[in-house]
Amino acid sequence: MADWTVVVPVKGTQSAKSRLAASPELALAIALDSVAAALGTTRVIVVTSSAMSESFEHLGAQVVIDAAAGLNAAVAQGIVAAGDGPVAVLLGDVPALRAAELTLALELAAGHPLSFVADADDDGTVLIAALRSADHRPAFGRHSRAAHLAAGYVELEVPDESGLRRDVDTPAQLAALAARVGSRTRHHLP
Repeated sequence: MADWTVVVPVKGTQSAKSRLAASPELALAIALDSVAAALGTTRVIVVTSSAMSESFEHLGAQVVIDAAAGLNAAVAQGIVAAGDGPVAVLLGDVPALRAAELTLALELAAGHPLSFVADADDDGTVLIAALRSADHRPAFGRHSRAAHLAAGYVELEVPDESGLRRDVDTPAQLAALAARVGSRTRHHLP
């Protein structure tokens, strides 16, 4: 498998996971479980606020302080920090992710210059990957699956039930995953 670096942007503000109506503690737990799973696979760079940096450093991730210019700008910061070579970007809201699921996706990504994994709704994107970091053209936001396809990324066939495809944006999505989430997230569930 290629020697990947995974970049995880994590919003470090009170508005983090606003659609989920999550407490700051739950939002951080979701991100920590996502990063912990990625660290079970490869080197991880988290782009976040200075207030949250220590939590991710404690896990073993490298931290880049977010310039607070939006999601795609944070992704770009992380890609630059990763340097040359294979770089994937994982959104930090997949608390049911397992290291083996990410490993499988990165193995698939190694066969394409640019690739991505759609969320379970087939509208958003949870992971983008490039064999050369400079080739990335991140297009996160509304309808990002279509945007990444238009930018030349190849969609990877990752099983629907994979924790990688199960991002959490709403209370219903979190409730559906309650039995599968990582220990940090589980600790903050009602």
